[in-house]
Amino acid sequence: MTTFLQLHLLTAYGPSNLNRDDTGRPKTAVFGGAERLRISSQSLKRAWRTSDPFREACGEFVGERSQRFAAEYLLKSLLTKGVKEKEALARVRSVLAEIGKPKDEKDERSADIEQLAHLGPEEIARLTALADALSEGKLDEAKEKLILVKHPKAVDIAMFGRMLADNPDYNVEAAVQVAHAITTHKAIVEDDYFTAVDDLKRHEDDRGAGMIGVQEYGSGLFYTYICVDKDLLLKNLSGDAALTNKAIEGLVRAATTIAPGGKQNSFGSRARATFVLAEKGSDQPRSLAVAFLNPVTGEDLLIDSIGRLTDTRTKIDTVYGDERRIETMNARTGEGSLDAVIRLLTE
Repeated sequence: MTTFLQLHLLTAYGPSNLNRDDTGRPKTAVFGGAERLRISSQSLKRAWRTSDPFREACGEFVGERSQRFAAEYLLKSLLTKGVKEKEALARVRSVLAEIGKPKDEKDERSADIEQLAHLGPEEIARLTALADALSEGKLDEAKEKLILVKHPKAVDIAMFGRMLADNPDYNVEAAVQVAHAITTHKAIVEDDYFTAVDDLKRHEDDRGAGMIGVQEYGSGLFYTYICVDKDLLLKNLSGDAALTNKAIEGLVRAATTIAPGGKQNSFGSRARATFVLAEKGSDQPRSLAVAFLNPVTGEDLLIDSIGRLTDTRTKIDTVYGDERRIETMNARTGEGSLDAVIRLLTE
């Protein structure tokens, strides 16, 4: 039977704008008839997979996502080896379809592809061999060299998946699902009117500011839900159990300690999860967001949110007859530990 790992996190952020929309406003969602602040799953996943804790746990088995692989790994190599730019571009574009569709098929000066491609370390290494063949003018040989592999040994691809529209045979189904984080309570977006002072302007000459502006922000206690299909993750990593556990550890450490980078210089909105509920079992997974369908109110949002979360879990599992092993960490009371959570999920 499939083993599912689930994480339920409560993380408090002070005034912040971690994830904004096209107008610069913090993202929101209406849940239970009340507006909540929201951090998108895309924002969370990128922050985690590019973080130091994730990379430290997973070592060299982390990929890269870009439209510029051909320019960075092929074109630069050919130019370094003395191939003229026009000829180098022509050679690179002749094999570009192996990675993806050219961004502009008529623009002979471009080596970029149309969509972002996510490549693993092994696939990036193969670009070097391809560059060697191209630099020697062996175009037929270069076209036969394969870059993509069906199961690249890259934990971020194994976890969050890969979609290559022009090479669907090399798509990877994501083993990790991440919900958009929302506040457990009603939240409002506020305006911060600010000014910037010109240090060289004399007060007696001009008392006005160098510039004025407005930025929007919000604050709250966020509920984040993560589900891992451990068997699929193991399959995506070619059955490497040790690497699978390193990947899980990296995900847990990143999810509990890393915030998206939006407006960090303006707000310094770094935080760690105050409460973690980890679950492991073969029963069908479920989010516990319903615990906050009725917005939490009261003098202590954290204590009330923890109570709602744990009580909802107990009642849902009772009526459905689900059985899971659990581990909790509560930084408010100093109970449990992150290491204990990781042990449960990796043993």
